[in-house]
Order: sequence, then C-alpha cells, then structure tokens
Amino acid sequence: KIKFYNINALKIATEVGLGNRISTVMQAAFFKISGILEETKAIKLIKEAIKKTFEKKGENIVKMNWQAVDKASAELKPVEYPDTIDKIEQSFKPPQLIPDHATDFEKNIIKKMMQLNGDDIPVSDMPLDGSIPTGTSKLEKRGIAPLVPHWISDNCIQCNVCSLVCPHAAIRAKQIEPKNLKAAPPSFTTLKSKTKNDRDLEFKVQVYVEDCTGCGNCLNACISKDKALVFKPIQEERDAGERDNEMFFESLPDNIIDGAPITSYKGTQFRTPLFEFSGACAGCGETPYVKLATQLFGERMVIANATGCTSIYGGTFPTIPYTKSKRGKGPVWANSLFEDNAEYGFGMRLAIDANRKQLKWNIKRLLQSGVSAELKSAFDKSLELWKNTEEEAQEAAQKVKDLLPGSLKSADEKTRPIIKKIIELKDHIVDRSVWCLGGDGWAYDIGYGGLDHVLAANRNVNILVLDTEVYSNTGGQASKATPLACTAKFAAAGKRTGKKDLGLMCMSYGYIYIAQVSLGANYNQVVKAFLEAEAYEGPSMIIAYAPCIAHGFDMSKTYLEEKNAVESGYWHLYRFNPELKKQGKNPFIYETKDPKMDMMDFLMNELRYNILKRQFPEVADKLYEQAIEFKKNKHNYYKKLSELK
Repeated sequence: KIKFYNINALKIATEVGLGNRISTVMQAAFFKISGILEETKAIKLIKEAIKKTFEKKGENIVKMNWQAVDKASAELKPVEYPDTIDKIEQSFKPPQLIPDHATDFEKNIIKKMMQLNGDDIPVSDMPLDGSIPTGTSKLEKRGIAPLVPHWISDNCIQCNVCSLVCPHAAIRAKQIEPKNLKAAPPSFTTLKSKTKNDRDLEFKVQVYVEDCTGCGNCLNACISKDKALVFKPIQEERDAGERDNEMFFESLPDNIIDGAPITSYKGTQFRTPLFEFSGACAGCGETPYVKLATQLFGERMVIANATGCTSIYGGTFPTIPYTKSKRGKGPVWANSLFEDNAEYGFGMRLAIDANRKQLKWNIKRLLQSGVSAELKSAFDKSLELWKNTEEEAQEAAQKVKDLLPGSLKSADEKTRPIIKKIIELKDHIVDRSVWCLGGDGWAYDIGYGGLDHVLAANRNVNILVLDTEVYSNTGGQASKATPLACTAKFAAAGKRTGKKDLGLMCMSYGYIYIAQVSLGANYNQVVKAFLEAEAYEGPSMIIAYAPCIAHGFDMSKTYLEEKNAVESGYWHLYRFNPELKKQGKNPFIYETKDPKMDMMDFLMNELRYNILKRQFPEVADKLYEQAIEFKKNKHNYYKKLSELK
C-alpha cells in the first residue's frame, strides 16, 4: 500500500522567516520518507549543502534553512485513505478553465498543454505562420498565492496606487454607473467615487485572486492611514465570493475616467490594462511599466520585443498576457532576436508609414472619383484628424470602417479596386504606436549599435528600456548598465567601472526625446514621460529603473526600492524634451532633489552590494566610496545641465 504524507511547508517556512520559500522543507521531507539515505545522514548532508549554498548570503539565512529542516521531520503527517476505490465517497472536481465557447486554439492547444498532454497535439493543429491569439493568460487561473489581498473598502482613500504598482494586473479599480450595479453579487462592495463627475459614479477595487502572485506590493504601497488592503488566505476569499465578484467586475463597462484625467496616475488606473497575468516573478519591477504603456496606448501598440525577461513573460507559448479591449483591439507583439530588436521595430515603423501613405493616397483618389455624402463626410473627418490618435480620431475611423462594406457593394468597376485597397489598409487610418521593448542587456550592450542607428534615423519610434542593471533573464550577468561596486556574474568581486550613461549619450543628438524614470519615486513623472514620449513626432526613449529578484532584496517592496533609489541619489529622474528648444527653453528638465537618504543604506539593503563586504572586505569599502562619489558627481552634473539657459 502506498504511503501518502502531507506537510504544511508554507507554515514552516513562514515561521522560520523564509516567507514562501518552501524548497528546503520539501527537500528534508523527501529524504525522510524516501529512505534513500538514513535520516540522520541525510539531514547532516542537507545542512552542509545549505551552508555551502547560502553562507555568502549571510549566517541568518543559513540558520533559517537549518531550522526549516529540523521542523520538517516533526510536521510530516500521514494521510489515511480507503483501501479500495469503492469506499471513496467524493472525488475532487477540477474547475473548468476552458469555457465551452472557447476557440479551437484554446480547446486543441491550450487545454491539452494545461493537462500536460502537449505530446498529443498534432502538427496540423499548430498555427501555420507562428502567430497566436492574445488574451489567453487569463485562462490559466493558477491560484499560486496562498495569501491574497483583501480590500477593506471603509479604509480606502481611492488613490489607485495598489493598481499602479501591481506587477500582474491582479488588482484593478473601476468607476461604475449605479444603474449597472443592479445585478451585482451580494459581496460586491462599492464606494461613492471621490472624483468630480456628474454621473454619481461608484468606485470599486477588485482583486483577481486566482491570478495574484501574492507579492504584497499593493499592501505595502497602500497609503491609507489604516491599510485598505490586508492578506487573507486564498480559500477564504474564494469562499467569500471573490470569483463571482471578479466575473461581474469584468462584465462592467471599462475606462470610465470621469474626474480623473489620463495625465494623472490615478486616471491611468481606471483604464483597463491590456497586459495581464504574466509569468513574471512575484514583485517584478519591469511589468508595471509594460502594463502602464498598454493602459495608455494599448489599442494602437505595435511592439518589437528584444529577447530577455520581457519576451519570456510576454510571449511564452501558448498563453499570452497581452490582451484585447472589449472592442477587440490590443497590442500586436513580435520577437525577432536579442541583438536586432531596434531594427526590427524600425522596420515596423517604416511599413506602417508606407501603408498610411498609400491609404491616404487611395482615399483622396476615391474622393475625386465621387462617393456618397456620408462617406465623404467620414473621410474628410479622418483626414482632418490624420495626425490625431485620441478617441475622436478613433471614432471617426470607425465610422469610415462601418461605411466601407456598403460602399463596396454599390461601387463601379473604376472605384471597386480603390475601395478594396482602402478596406485592406483601414486599420491604419489612425496611426499605430510603435514600441521597441527590452532590457539593459539589449539596449546598453548587445543591441546598442542598432538602437543608436534607429534613434539617429529620426523616425517616430518609441524605445522602452527596462533597466535591471544586469542580464536578468540569463542569471544576472554584468552589463554596461551594471554600476560600480555592484556584484554580478562576470563581476563577482564588484564591477570596477562606472555605469554607461545611455540617456546622456543619446541626448547628444539633440532631437531624441529621453526620460529616465522610477515608478515608486514619482508616479506622475512616469505617466508624463510616457505621454510625452509617445506624442513626440520623432524618436523617443524611456529608461525605467526596474528592481529585480537578482538584486537580492524584499520583493514585496519593489516600489519602495524604486523610491529609495532616487531619494538616496542612486538613480536620477529627468526628461529631455526637444520640443522645449522651439520655445527657447532648456530641453533638459532635472526632476531629482538632493539626496535625503544615505546611499550606503540603500546599497546595504541589496545583496548584490552587501555581499561584496563579506566576500571581498579588502576592496569593498574603497569600491563603495568610488560608487557613491560617481553617483554624486552625476547628480551635480545633471543639476548644472538643467541650469543652462
């Protein structure tokens, strides 16, 4: 008879201070029940391995893991079960993840892979051209967080910070018209919205409990005097009806931003993210920026993605976190290589420009040939708004699209080919927003030649550099973005050269919009940088500070690490806007105040810096001193640059 055991590994890990890291507990449990080695010998070897693995991270980490091993043995509980199948009274029924109305791709590909039956998928069911549908990560409902946020509505001040900092779009805010709440579940709690609006709107924060990773950033970032978010066991939230609440929340109208302008971070969070539930690490510092970009421009975005973390969590087959709005629009995403991503996106820009030029020419040809008054009026409006990308332009474009099929039916031989071409290119009536996305390994190092070429070409391409200061995806190797004194693979004894100033180098061209941002330090500066970069009719680049699990700090406080990086003088915020030169102003706006936090405190909070003191004490202090001096000099240089007339 099979022996079956259970262990509350999470409880043990939490008690000893390891948080949700249960691997040590499970390893000890395995050797105890497997009998592969004698228990005493196995525990001795495990503890030796723990010391060898973790002593560089500190003695306290070693002792925590030793405690976890000792507790594991006592906490193992045998599970009694019936001798025969006939005695089983009730079996677990797994939830239905793939709906009955699902697409063939979801039924034939995603479902089989979810059930670990990928080998049964015939080649004939695979996409012929490599393209796959978006909006499928929401089908997974992984339920991986033992503890999830619970919203205490009475404490909420409706700031939307929780939604902004969430790396996985698992907590969201909406404004709701009262008439739409008639069918709300009993547990669906709302508040009267504090925005200035004339529709008597209600406010709601919704947690997607099955998609949450339990990182805790929303709880820690909550600025309410009495926290409006607390952790509760996921099963408790399931039983309280949060799944029903989520489904009802999803059914409600999106993007009601009355009284909260899109130029404010609060306003952005009333827009539905078109990047959700990715496979990024809990507490990831990169994904909030990607999510924010989709909230601002998602329906028009065309993304070229460099290989790296962003391509792994952004395009892992078969479920994709990029998704569509309720009107069926969303980001188009593709990945070529690591080194050619800027050129890849540049090609997309050139193709879109060529298509728009051809579309405009055909519209004018058709107008000259004569069309109905209604279609002429619609064309004239779209041509008038040709460079506009706001909702007015979107609505005008939709009107043209609605009229084209009828116009084709009544067209003569002369105009029919022209209308067909316009229908083919109709999605280009409103310009696309082209973004090249990647990390510092791409932008500072391997893809820098292409990045420089594309920016210098002076075309309307947006670059988003998610700067973790290492090659995160391949294990934390040093890049040219890695700062002085920082340890990383290939810089184990501390990097001996300063960080490459990518922004300053690109400023030398004079016509590139450049911003350096850090979300936790200044929410509205990030939003302003994104809006300005996208609106600028030329090349733009945003360099975003993105704390990473490779840095070795508490990932439940990613937003705080971003804040402390700026307040200590470690990271600098600025915007370089060439449009200001036309107004006779200094294009460089420096948005970093003098440090109010000791930079040494910031460095010592991260393993990538404090490990140097333990492993190479003979050089650590000197490198720390050089690193701090390097950052101070950079701060003073930027201040002088901003004071130029």
